[in-house]
Amino acid sequence: MIKAFKWWWGIVLAFSLLGLSRAFLPLAFLNEVIIFSIYTIGCSFLLGRVGFISFGQPAYLAVGAYGTAFYLFYFGTNPYVGLLVGVLSGLIVSGIVGPLFVKLRSDYFALVNLALAVIIFYLMQKVLADITKGDNGLWFLTNIASTPVLDLGKPSHFFIFALLVAMAVWAFYKYLDDSIFGACCLATKINEDKLKFLGYSNYSVRLLAFIMANTTTALAGAMYAVYLGFVSPEMSSPHRAPDPVVVTILGGVGTLYGPLVGAFAYTGMKDAISKLIGNWELFIGFLLVFIMLAGEKGIWGTLQPHLEKLFFWKKRKPETDSSAKAPR
Repeated sequence: MIKAFKWWWGIVLAFSLLGLSRAFLPLAFLNEVIIFSIYTIGCSFLLGRVGFISFGQPAYLAVGAYGTAFYLFYFGTNPYVGLLVGVLSGLIVSGIVGPLFVKLRSDYFALVNLALAVIIFYLMQKVLADITKGDNGLWFLTNIASTPVLDLGKPSHFFIFALLVAMAVWAFYKYLDDSIFGACCLATKINEDKLKFLGYSNYSVRLLAFIMANTTTALAGAMYAVYLGFVSPEMSSPHRAPDPVVVTILGGVGTLYGPLVGAFAYTGMKDAISKLIGNWELFIGFLLVFIMLAGEKGIWGTLQPHLEKLFFWKKRKPETDSSAKAPR
């Protein structure tokens, strides 16, 4: 494959186009797309690189969101500190459950993560209701203090911040894809014996990938908390568990820009179709069936080869007839 420019220019271009779309798309829609894409990229990495299908991502999303919410509701007012607390909460929880979960494979991994989402949901809704306020949720929008340069209490400033964070997240995962660790993640999905023969630990690779992916999910939860100024147990509800998996498949499993394209398409269809009919999920279901039957590449996986030919095409030199130059 011919690369016309270094990979970071592709990331800059992608997010520049997203930034320019601010001129004709609602700001609330774009903020939701960016946060949702960050939420999904961890799931995409686990499924595409490590072979883990996780229906427990709402659990890690809620951990990050509630970590931020507890700080902003009970302790402080700085949104940046709140974001840091949310990310650290996700890192700690992933580090606790990860050593147990990554020992499981296939259906068992998916189900135990779903069980964790159910546990977190009922913890926040019932068990810790005195702290979380149960279904009423925590409201702390007025507690968020103004900050210099980028005031995260303003949607326009938050959009710039979210765009910068998303670019950093995409650059990080692009680096992982091109690194030895990324190759090890793919190897533990495809050929565990060969990876073990090379001297690497399948368990350690999976554990590190699990922690990084779910900490990214916690980052999305923390960003949701700061943006909305509100969290409730609904965000960890088990019926929302398929959302990141659906967006991953919709955009393209294991692709770099699949989560962004999938989040854009999913959120756009939800906003557009839900205004016409109530059961908008039906159209998403039909689209997923079509994608799976067409080759499981997703929207970006299907478009990527055509876009590369269109933008990165380079004229090849005509092949010389070697037989004509051969000595007689």
